[in-house]
Amino acid sequence: MRISCILFFLSISIFSQAQNDSAGKYKSRIWENLSIQGIYQNGYVFATNNFLRGTNIEATRINAFQTFSLKFSNQTTGDKLWQQLYKYPNWGIGVYVADFYNPEEIGFPIAVYGFFNAPFKRWDKLCFNYELGFGATFNWKSFDPVTNKYNIAIGAGESFIIDAGLNLQYNLTERIELITGFSLTHFSNGALKKPNFGINTVAPKIGLKYNFYEPPSLVRRKVPEFQGENEWLVSAYGGAKNVIFDSVSIDIMEKYEGVFFPVFGISFGYNRHISYRSKIGFGVTVSYDGSVNAQVAIEKNELDPVDGPLTDKLQLSIYPSYELVANKVSLVLQPAFYLYRKKIKNESPNFHQRIGLKYQITDNIFVGIILRDYAFHVSDHIEWTLGYRILSD
Repeated sequence: MRISCILFFLSISIFSQAQNDSAGKYKSRIWENLSIQGIYQNGYVFATNNFLRGTNIEATRINAFQTFSLKFSNQTTGDKLWQQLYKYPNWGIGVYVADFYNPEEIGFPIAVYGFFNAPFKRWDKLCFNYELGFGATFNWKSFDPVTNKYNIAIGAGESFIIDAGLNLQYNLTERIELITGFSLTHFSNGALKKPNFGINTVAPKIGLKYNFYEPPSLVRRKVPEFQGENEWLVSAYGGAKNVIFDSVSIDIMEKYEGVFFPVFGISFGYNRHISYRSKIGFGVTVSYDGSVNAQVAIEKNELDPVDGPLTDKLQLSIYPSYELVANKVSLVLQPAFYLYRKKIKNESPNFHQRIGLKYQITDNIFVGIILRDYAFHVSDHIEWTLGYRILSD
């Protein structure tokens, strides 16, 4: 599955559309306050799987990497209330190139992503910020059972990138800013293609930013008292999981292509909008996971899935929920627990995590992309979500 284009357009459209409350009203001004920045990072790779620990061609631990990023951003000025509430953030598009000092097995991955950079605190010439990014990475040298058999970290040539960090921006002149900070980065294809143990990094950063505009005037208005409201939500999701059957005796390339099983479910939830920027709530999900206790038959050197009992595949989970809201976009965080699922050998933990993005198309209809994982670094599957909400006071 080619996911690069899908992720690119999804991430960029979410980050760009979030800036517009009404169709085209501010379209002519959206790139009025344009900046360009170059960022260099040199950091540490967490040894979360055997490939990174040293089971590779060089028989050495992969624990270092370097990157260069080129980013284009737009500085908000408070045209919308949410921009003032977030202390006038900037947002935009970045291109990221990484070197893990192992081009033979990892390659030189390239990422295209959307980012959102917002201040905790502003001073006269200094700004302390947090930054979130999401997008697509390609150009990996991924796992191949013949030519790249040790790379169990990356199973496909494309993956997701999730990035989060802190930074300081200091105005050297009216147009040039010095940037320093650090970020945590996660690479994974969301188990769309296995093996997929992922790569996780942390690195300090340093860079320069050039603003193509004079320091803008920021709109400051009296913030209306927030009126909390309730949300009742119902959503459905679908996706797929790739499973490799190591024990079968067929052509090695066919074996490691694996079998794709459907995953889908329906969720019912409640949120309380407690501030302009935050929602808290809880929910329950009933899901079907076709990969649970999965079996296959071999026919003409191909793997065919064998249907199992429906009750083996059903799961029930609950979760508390937090959403960080910026206009129509939400960052969704949901630690979750299975209440019911069939007991199988080597099953994943009951406690798992759901993190993703949600976009409110209308007042009632929303879409989202959620990564379900466990142990905070192992992807289980991607949930492509469509939902409906009912608002009440």
